[in-house]
Amino acid sequence: MIYLMRHGLDDENYVGGWSDVSLIEDGIKEVEESARWIRDNLDIKSIISSDINRAVESANIVGSITGTPVTLDSNLREQNKGLLNGLDKSIAIEKYPKYMSSVDKYTIYPQGESLLQLYERIKIYLDKLMKIDDNSLIVTHRGVINMIYYILNNIELDMDKKRFNVEHASIHELDKDNKLIRRIK
Repeated sequence: MIYLMRHGLDDENYVGGWSDVSLIEDGIKEVEESARWIRDNLDIKSIISSDINRAVESANIVGSITGTPVTLDSNLREQNKGLLNGLDKSIAIEKYPKYMSSVDKYTIYPQGESLLQLYERIKIYLDKLMKIDDNSLIVTHRGVINMIYYILNNIELDMDKKRFNVEHASIHELDKDNKLIRRIK
């Protein structure tokens, strides 16, 4: 088994994507709680994290509580929202109203990618992910974990971000042998 964890809560006044926003206090607390659960319930040997700041901060918290080394992998990045990455949402709505209200899976963010492109990127990366050593923890983003749910369950991609209950600091078990994924915390 390998495990996936979504990063903790960050400042949601900013567009996420490839932004470098940090965890907020509540996000740090929820990651610490998940890290203690991991320490007490799983036998994690390594942590592989997205190189986006909020994921790195989350991985480092888990690593410090579990005593597990952290490595970074840019393949685990969230959807690239291009010029909108890290913008204050009120500014993004003003400058890019189309991208803040009426996107679909084909909408490509300016200098970024579409949800469908994220799906294709993760579909390719999933082969590498399935070869990662058992007892690894992957710290990443809702978009990445959602794409794995879509792919492994053979569900057509849609815009429902909440479909698979990938909440901040939630933990998901990926059964590589049976190609199944489920939330465990």
